[in-house]
Amino acid sequence: MTTSEVTLPQKTAGAPARRPMRVMGAGRQLHAGPVTYVVLVLFALVSLAPLVWTAIAASRTNTRLARTPPPLWFGGNLFRNLQTAWDQAGMGTAMFNTVFVAGTITAGTVLFSTLAGFAFAKLRFRFSATLLLLTIGTMMIPPQLAVVPLYLWMSDLGWANHLQTVVLPTLVSAFGTFFMRQYLVQALPSELIEAARVDGASSLRVVWHVVFPAARPAMAVLGLLTFVMAWNDFLWPIIALNGENPTVQVALNQLGTGYIPDDSVIMAGALLGTLPLLIAFLLFGKQIVGGIMQGAVKG
Repeated sequence: MTTSEVTLPQKTAGAPARRPMRVMGAGRQLHAGPVTYVVLVLFALVSLAPLVWTAIAASRTNTRLARTPPPLWFGGNLFRNLQTAWDQAGMGTAMFNTVFVAGTITAGTVLFSTLAGFAFAKLRFRFSATLLLLTIGTMMIPPQLAVVPLYLWMSDLGWANHLQTVVLPTLVSAFGTFFMRQYLVQALPSELIEAARVDGASSLRVVWHVVFPAARPAMAVLGLLTFVMAWNDFLWPIIALNGENPTVQVALNQLGTGYIPDDSVIMAGALLGTLPLLIAFLLFGKQIVGGIMQGAVKG
């Protein structure tokens, strides 16, 4: 669509003529300037600096890390330190446990939060506003306050040192419920639900064929945030699990426990714990960003 010139009419005959206004077409694309690229490159370098330093430290020896100035380039001990960290922390079992825990928590949180968000957004029932306020209010309670009663409850169930102790308390998220509710209020027209009801669709079919397709972009974002949070969770797993059945963060806590901690091995373990997140984002980042853009265009 090309640009067009619109000339405003003069109020009086003696008034000076106004300059024509140039109205940009609706289909024109904005192009980033050189300043934008410079800012983006700077932000990328700042964001990558901790990861690069972790890889550099993991490729050096503990003696070299203790010297001044610190090393600024990679050494030749990366694979040796990675193997040491893998053996000392039992990363094989920890990786499997963390993938199971994070995947289960992500699937449960996305499913239940979408269903609860749909109920708060589009269904009419008594005390819905009060229940929504109570749900949001739980986000103001520090999670540290629930550690002791939660551990006692899990011990009474006989689940201490088992993975379900970490999975069960986090299957539903107050933030996820509020997030999905806010998205579905705008993205899901009530007329679409009414049309499905008129066609004879049951509640299950409405959720499966109407709610889930409309909520897919927000579900992708919530899933990514939940998976990262579950993968990096440390406080509750270190309390609920032991060294025989750990997650990645619990296993990394076992590194560097000697009289003189080996910082290079600790950094190698941290690098091992970060790589799966990077691989997941590289594999699914395009789909997630595409879903976000699709939801933005539809909204």
